[in-house]
Amino acid sequence: MPSDHLLPHRTADGSFTLRHAQVGEHYHSLHGAVTESTHVFIRAGLEHAGEHRVDVLEVGLGTGLNLLLTWIRCLEGKCVVRYTALEPYPLEEAVLHRLAHAQDLGWPGLHDDLIRMMTGPLGVGQEAEGGLEFTRSSTAVQDLEAREAFDVVYFDAFAPNSAPHMWTLDVFRRMWACLRPSGVLVTYCAKGEVRRTMQAAGFAVERLPGPPGKREMLRATKPFP
Repeated sequence: MPSDHLLPHRTADGSFTLRHAQVGEHYHSLHGAVTESTHVFIRAGLEHAGEHRVDVLEVGLGTGLNLLLTWIRCLEGKCVVRYTALEPYPLEEAVLHRLAHAQDLGWPGLHDDLIRMMTGPLGVGQEAEGGLEFTRSSTAVQDLEAREAFDVVYFDAFAPNSAPHMWTLDVFRRMWACLRPSGVLVTYCAKGEVRRTMQAAGFAVERLPGPPGKREMLRATKPFP
């Protein structure tokens, strides 16, 4: 993605996000990029799974913040994660360097390895210290064909008003298919239309308290047959 369309913006908790000038949206909440990602994807998703070994699918790798937060949990000995990220439009390496998520989180030694992973070859599992294996894919979510391969989905696409093609019934049916029974999908979005679409795809959906600046978020669970 051309870097001239991406404008760094410091959020309320001190961490950086990007504003996509063409889409007119930020990659994270201005109320706190790290705060939002930790609340939505780590606590409501990864930690809720309750397993030591977890297979994670991220829809929208973006700046790599969710990946980094997950990796830190691995380094802390809390879990072992096989992490697959779908990102058809990866950020340029220069943009990733400017964001410096690792420094913001107090793990500056992870900066170079994080960027190496995020710019590495497609479709190749990259092992990192602490028990993380990361695979980057350019597959669009609309083309995903995985079956019962994941325990948690971080659904971090741009909002429905900006990217309606990411929030369709077909997409959520693919998410349902790729999750194992009792697997969960978490997203910052809480729109009623999105919740109803998830339910139509077969999910049991609950509203949870949202991160700062949002009243609610959604967690969708794939029931046992």
